[in-house]
Amino acid sequence: MAKTLLVVRIRGTVNVREPVKRVLEQLHLTKRFRATIIPDTPDYRGMLKVAKDHIAWCYVDASLILKLIKERGRKEGWKPLTLNEIKKMNFNSFNDLAESLEKGKIVLKEIKEIKPFFALSPPKGGFKRSTRRPYSQKGVLGENPELISIVEKMI
Repeated sequence: MAKTLLVVRIRGTVNVREPVKRVLEQLHLTKRFRATIIPDTPDYRGMLKVAKDHIAWCYVDASLILKLIKERGRKEGWKPLTLNEIKKMNFNSFNDLAESLEKGKIVLKEIKEIKPFFALSPPKGGFKRSTRRPYSQKGVLGENPELISIVEKMI
């Protein structure tokens, strides 16, 4: 089973170096508090290392992907996704789409009908750790196993 990563942009757009800016655009994380789902491959890991001072990531399961798609999934024109549109994409339900994303059968950016990111709100109750330091130094950035609880407060 292929692992899937949830990536969230934590820091803003001011004073971002050009290579980091390019990587964030390729990940579709152009604004603060945007999230995306990517497969765990060496290419994507290299991109995450380049932008590690601006993003946080962790492994994600189908239940959180399902919650993100239902609550924050959008199509063109920022309209919410409906079951009819999911069925037009050859998926039986939201669960079927979430499991396909988790297993790596499909990549979010390859689905043309859905925006390749989720626009989240700032976390309710704020961040309990620094947003300027890596997770290993009591911050939020980089590989962060506690990111799932933060994202649930952002949905």
